[in-house]
Amino acid sequence: MPFKRLILILLSAGLLSNCAVGPEYKKAEMSLPDSFMGQSTLAHRSATADTDISKWWEGFGDPQLTQFIAIALEQNLDIAQAQARISQARSGLSAANAALLPSGNLNTTVIRNHQSLESPLGQLLNAVPGYDRNATLYEANVNASWETDIFGGLKRQQQGAIAEYQATQAGAMATRLAIAAHTADLYVTVRGLQSRLDIARKQLATQQQLADKIRLLHSRGIAPKLQVKQSEAAVAQVAASIPVLEAGLEAAMNAMDVMLGEAPGKYRAELHAIKPIPVAPQMTALGSPGDLLKRRPDLIVAERRLAVANAKIGQAIAEYYPKVSLSLLIGSATAISGGNLFSSAANQAAAVAGLRWRLFDFGRIDAQIDYAKGQEAELLAAYRQSALRATEDVENAISALVKREEQTTYLRQGEQALAQARETSFIAYQRGVVSLIEVLHADETLLKVSDAKAQSQTEAARSAIAAFKALGGGWESNSIQEAALVQAGSEHSNKAKP
Repeated sequence: MPFKRLILILLSAGLLSNCAVGPEYKKAEMSLPDSFMGQSTLAHRSATADTDISKWWEGFGDPQLTQFIAIALEQNLDIAQAQARISQARSGLSAANAALLPSGNLNTTVIRNHQSLESPLGQLLNAVPGYDRNATLYEANVNASWETDIFGGLKRQQQGAIAEYQATQAGAMATRLAIAAHTADLYVTVRGLQSRLDIARKQLATQQQLADKIRLLHSRGIAPKLQVKQSEAAVAQVAASIPVLEAGLEAAMNAMDVMLGEAPGKYRAELHAIKPIPVAPQMTALGSPGDLLKRRPDLIVAERRLAVANAKIGQAIAEYYPKVSLSLLIGSATAISGGNLFSSAANQAAAVAGLRWRLFDFGRIDAQIDYAKGQEAELLAAYRQSALRATEDVENAISALVKREEQTTYLRQGEQALAQARETSFIAYQRGVVSLIEVLHADETLLKVSDAKAQSQTEAARSAIAAFKALGGGWESNSIQEAALVQAGSEHSNKAKP
C-alpha cells in the first residue's frame, strides 16, 4: 500500500473515531456508613450555637484566635510553597495542552560567505569567468509541524495533566486546612499551659505556706521532723513542675511565631496576658462519611492522583499504535539580492509526512503498561485506605471531644465541692476547731483538681480542632470548590496556544 494512502487511512480513522485508547476513568466506589457513630452524642453537648464548618475557628468565640489564623493563612511559608507548586502544575498543564496543537516557528538567516581559492571547490569555481569569491545568502522560512493524536495518547497526557493540576490545587487547600488547625492547636496549647502555670505557682505558694507552718510547729515540738521533710519534698516537687511548664509554654509560643511566618518572639507580647482556654462550639452538621470524599482536600488529592495513574495507562497503550506527524515549510531564499527575497522566483516550499511505529518494541510497551496498571492499583488501595482512615479520624476526634468534656464536667463538680470544703475548713480554722495545716491541705487538693480540669479543658478544645480538621472544614463549599477545580483545567485547555 502506498505510504500516502496509509497516512490518509490512519488520519481518517482517527478523525472519525475521535477515540483515546485505554480505560476511561471512573471514580472509585466506596462503601461507607450513612452517618458517624458518634454523631448522636454531640447533640447532648452543652455548647454554643452551631458553627460554620468552613470557618470553624470563629465558633470558639476568641477574636485573638481568629486573628492569628487569618495571619497564618496569609503569611505561612508552607502555604507559599503550596502556591508555588500550583504554578508548576499549571505550566505542566499548559505544556500538555500545547502538545495537542500544531507548533510553528519563523527562521530568517543572512549568510555572508568568502570562498577559498585553495580548496578543490574554489579552484574549480575560479576557472569560471567572472566568478565572485564573495556571496550572500538570504533566507526566510515559516515551519509548522503537528503530531496527529489519532489514538489519543496526547489526549490521555492532557487528562493526566488536568488531574495533576487539580490535585495540586486540592493539596494547597489541604495545606491551608492543616495550617489553620495547627495554629488553633498551638493557641489552645498556649492558653492551657498559661492556666496550668498560674495554678502551679499558686500551688507552690500554698505548699510553701504549709511547709513554713510545719517548720514552726516542729520548732515548738508539736510536729515531728518527718512532716517537715515531707512538706519540703512537696514544695520541691511542685517547684520542679514549673520549669517544665515554662519550657513547654516557650516552645508553643515560638512555634506560633513560626506558624505565622515570623521569627520567634514576634507575637510574644500579644500572647503574654493570660486568657481563658477557648471552649469548643456546637458541631452537629457533620454530614456523612461519604461527604468526606468531596470535602476533605487530602482525599481529593488521592482521588485526582488516581485519575493521573489511569491516564498514564492510556498513554502507555497508545504506544502500541503508529504516530503520524505532518510538517510544512514555506519560505523564500536568494543568493543574489535581499531585495528579491520575496519574489516568486525565490519562493520555496516543502511538506513532510512522517510515520513512527514501534513494531518491534512491544515487549517494552507491555512492561510500561503493566507498570502503569500496578501504579493505579496501588493508588486505588491507598485512596480507599485514606477514606477509611478519614472516617476513623472523625470518629476518634468526636469520641475524644465528648469524653474530655465529660471529664471536665466531673472535675468542675469536684472543684466546686473542694472549694466548699476549703471554705468550711477555713471557717473552722477561724473558730479554732482545726489547724491551718488542714486549710492548706484543702487548698493543695483544690489546686490539683483545678490543674486537672485545665488539662481536660485544653484537650477537649484540641479534640474539637482535630474533629474540624478531620471533617475537612476550613475551605469553601465542597461542590463549588470541586467544580472550580474542573473548570480551571478546562480554561487552561481553551487558552493553550502553539
